[in-house]
Amino acid sequence: MSRAARSLKFFAIYLMLLGVGLMLVPNLILTLFKMAPTPEVWIRVVGVLALNIGIYYWYAALSECRPLFWASVYTRALVLMSFAVFAALQLSEPVLVVFGAVDFCGGLWTLWALRSEPFPSKK
Repeated sequence: MSRAARSLKFFAIYLMLLGVGLMLVPNLILTLFKMAPTPEVWIRVVGVLALNIGIYYWYAALSECRPLFWASVYTRALVLMSFAVFAALQLSEPVLVVFGAVDFCGGLWTLWALRSEPFPSKK
């Protein structure tokens, strides 16, 4: 398994755990991060989406899908930028930026791994 695949696999585990947590005990997760609990279903919807993205990342890692590795670098940077804007506009709690920072750092790890390994040639 390449370093890039390994980085995505670890990030997949993080997303799947976060997704399951948001689906099953969303208010526990929210209060752990000093966010207001909510009776709305949307936080559980976010959990389903996080779980699904985690599953995609897992299978992309297993299949060494480099185009998806590269796409994840860009989209994880977008998550941080978006969450920072939401916090700056007071549309969310500032702690949401922490989740964006985790995404961004995972993207940097994947970027480093992609650049440190030669592109495998097919035989």
